[in-house]
Amino acid sequence: MGLMTEPTIRDAKRPPDRWPLSFLRSPLNPWRGLSGLPREIWLLFATNLINRAGMMILPFLVLYLTRSLHFSLARAGFVFAVYGATATLAGPIAGKLSDRIGALPIMRVSLLSSGMALLLYPFARTFPTVVCMTMVWAACNEMFRPSSLAAITHVVTAEQRKPAYALNRLAINLGMSIGPALGGFLATVSFRAMFGVDAATTLIAGAVLSLTTWRLATGGKRAPSSGDDGHIEVKSIFRDRRLAIFLLASVMVGIVFFQHESALPLYMVQYLGMSPAFYGTLFTVNTLLIVALEVPLNAATARWPNTWSLIIGSLLFAIGFGGLAFLSSAAGILTLVVVWTFGEMTLFPAMAAHLGEVAPPSLRGTYMGAYSMSLSIALTLGPWMGTQLLGATGPVGVWSVMFALGVLAAALMVYAAPPHLRRRAAAVAEF
Repeated sequence: MGLMTEPTIRDAKRPPDRWPLSFLRSPLNPWRGLSGLPREIWLLFATNLINRAGMMILPFLVLYLTRSLHFSLARAGFVFAVYGATATLAGPIAGKLSDRIGALPIMRVSLLSSGMALLLYPFARTFPTVVCMTMVWAACNEMFRPSSLAAITHVVTAEQRKPAYALNRLAINLGMSIGPALGGFLATVSFRAMFGVDAATTLIAGAVLSLTTWRLATGGKRAPSSGDDGHIEVKSIFRDRRLAIFLLASVMVGIVFFQHESALPLYMVQYLGMSPAFYGTLFTVNTLLIVALEVPLNAATARWPNTWSLIIGSLLFAIGFGGLAFLSSAAGILTLVVVWTFGEMTLFPAMAAHLGEVAPPSLRGTYMGAYSMSLSIALTLGPWMGTQLLGATGPVGVWSVMFALGVLAAALMVYAAPPHLRRRAAAVAEF
């Protein structure tokens, strides 16, 4: 597991390896934006697909703890909170390590160590040992996301960032459409088998990265690419005011987004009397739209200033969730799900691409780690905040607050862009 070496200037100018995907280059093919992506992006796609296709423990963790270990709901909830808190801390640490020793070694270590942690997890049977194993597993597992985001930034050009991040999300969504479904079947048979399958796919994904060669550097110092901005000073992220604004906006819009896992199902089932099956159908619609449209959408908007996508995506979240205060029919809710799904497809690739553009080359992992931390905070606060508001103020109150948060996040995204990027966006608009 050797460290990546710093490329020479000649290597930096050499065009990256690309897989022979000439069939993607047809002008009539909406996926043609993927034809020029480097080989490393496709290896990461395969890694994420394998890993996420076997990811089944986290969605069924509470069920395992209560049914198999007979923990109380309070203790099971605490274990889940421990995972979230550890994930919040692991993101910035992984990002910093990616800058120091390279993203590829961190990704390898994350997958292989989390696979081993999953193999050992069933042997923890008492509450203290389960808490300790959860912390170890979460730390190993959550190191992967910021490292992979930094790796993508280092191997693509500025115009390829949004399609590359969209392809990365496609692998995650495809895998997650398989993993929980398989996990539900295995949970009825054997929880131990579920741990074994999850561990096996994680280790296989780690082997894919460990046994393949990345010809381009994926971390540490490197010669700037054409998308790097040489005028951005390498400084502490704690003194980067625009990054702080961006992270605050990320937390806000993340709180809105994660209502689909908390306030939305409660609102539909308890307040509107709809069936859980219809709520599950909304997830299917969301996944199908992402699989079919996210990559072509981001390929088509690759030349847009990232600020446009950040604002539009945040506003679509505001409308998609805020509109629930007024629309309560099945058709209305389905329409709003489509709206915020387009927000999801627009916003999340643009957020990662934005950080890849504004971060100094030697701090990209650190910036991605801070971004990962902001989403973990939103995941921790969002479901709790949504359910509390729903109980205290009712549907109109919770969805009005979510609309306000989405609009405020969109406004903050404007101020998160450096001045030179704002001027470029204005120039494109005038043209």
